Amino acid sequence: MATQTIERGRTGSVAPATAKAEAIEKAKAIAPDLAARIGSTPRTKFRGDPDVFGRLVEDHDRHRALLAMIEETEGKSPDRQKLFVELVKELKAHAAAEEQALWSTVLRDPETTDDARHAIAEHKEIDDMLTDLAARDMASSGWLRRFAGLKDEYLHHIREEEQEQFVAAEQHLQASDVRYMRRVFNRRKKEEKAAAKVEKKISLKD
Repeated sequence: MATQTIERGRTGSVAPATAKAEAIEKAKAIAPDLAARIGSTPRTKFRGDPDVFGRLVEDHDRHRALLAMIEETEGKSPDRQKLFVELVKELKAHAAAEEQALWSTVLRDPETTDDARHAIAEHKEIDDMLTDLAARDMASSGWLRRFAGLKDEYLHHIREEEQEQFVAAEQHLQASDVRYMRRVFNRRKKEEKAAAKVEKKISLKD
């Protein structure tokens, strides 16, 4: 693939603060009465961009809000249950669509193969953590402890993507590539989310 530095500030971009606020509002639509205290977020040049990287960061901000809102819930409350279902479907669909739209292409470039493999491996780790949580009593202290572990792992993962892996991948993609990838991501995520399920194969106890 030809190396090209993709120009920032393209037509269709949104102010970073606006993009972040809009992503949080999408999460809050699930449980409007709950606060979404995500605090400061890692600096990224992609927030609000009209390409695939901006679209991925939009989802990341939405996921940050869902994680924060779940922390505001208690026991097996309806809000905790529906927010967890939404989180599972969001993370599964996002990871699958990201792998298909972005990392499948990036894997073909020897200079970015390691970044792609690292991101995909972390997707699997996060999916395993979601499956473990789904199998446990969400009213237990053990569930909350494991949820905190999931949150830490996911926030670390998306910080790496936004500040390192996306930056590296961008240098090896054409502007037309990242615009096309956004369309692929949107289509695949919609399909993946419709098919995503909260898997509870067994019941686990602490």
